[in-house]
Amino acid sequence: MRIIRYMLTMCMIFILLVSTGYSDEFSKVGTAGAQFLKIGVGARYIGMGEASVAMVDDAYSMYWNPAGMAGMEQTEFAFTNVNWVENVDLNFISFAKPMEFGGTIGFSMSLLNIGQMEETTVWEPNGTGNTFDATSYSLGAGYARSLTDRFAFGFKVKYVSERISEARSSAVAFDFGTRFTTGYRKLKMGVNISNMGPSLKFSGSSLNFKFRRDQNNTNYDPVDASLATENYDLPLVFRVGIAYDLLQTSMSTWTVTAEGKHPNDNLQQLSLGTEYSWNNTVALRAGYKFEYDEEGLTLGGGLLLSPTQNAKLAIDYAWSDFGHLDSVHRFSFGIRF
Repeated sequence: MRIIRYMLTMCMIFILLVSTGYSDEFSKVGTAGAQFLKIGVGARYIGMGEASVAMVDDAYSMYWNPAGMAGMEQTEFAFTNVNWVENVDLNFISFAKPMEFGGTIGFSMSLLNIGQMEETTVWEPNGTGNTFDATSYSLGAGYARSLTDRFAFGFKVKYVSERISEARSSAVAFDFGTRFTTGYRKLKMGVNISNMGPSLKFSGSSLNFKFRRDQNNTNYDPVDASLATENYDLPLVFRVGIAYDLLQTSMSTWTVTAEGKHPNDNLQQLSLGTEYSWNNTVALRAGYKFEYDEEGLTLGGGLLLSPTQNAKLAIDYAWSDFGHLDSVHRFSFGIRF
């Protein structure tokens, strides 16, 4: 009963956040940095509209909800490539292993690369002739454990870093999650809070420059100066969701999911998703995301193969509609052994 009250309390907190959040809906947009942390991974869950917090049960739990690792029975290595808009590329790697002493440990890495861009300045808006690049990455380690036969808890600690030319910022952040199996026809509930941590601030040699008080007067010698930067928040996200098997037979499973999301830098958001799996081998997925800037419909599919008796190979693909922007494609691979 305590667990049920806890989950209901989390749901009420989310409802309260939603009901009070619209008063400052415009002031929040664009107020957080490290936006690469919000790019979803795992084509299976993207194809379901990212409504994953209650459903995730594999190595991608390291991104969506660390508690999902608690029920894993096999070691798993997973990889996702995201072909983001404007040729931005993101790769995610995750490894999770059940331990003999109980629970599951996991490790993950996200790496975003923007590539070469032309440098411009206030005095040379058409370009200086130089180029620069930008990268962002996150390294994480987590642990999850079932506290009862129905309730699991997990956490993740991660190091987050961003670089633009020679300017860098970094911080340590935390994710926490729970998952509760109600016992009623496979109904599951999940709660997760991601990217809890301090503010970041850029510093580095690329912020240094020579300042001349009067550009038209050469009598003034330039002096060493440095551009000042402001602190920026991590994209804190609170999720609560449910997953329910509408149909389950010896040959097929039909699952529906729903998830509410409260980000600290945007409107409250809602995702709905569904997955139909045949013979635990072929899966078709669809989802829709509400109150997102450009995103909406998602579609996907996957194969779960058994190359050996004890190993399984998962191959998944997802397509996301981005409205006025290009569509986004994700490819995921995972091996369990």
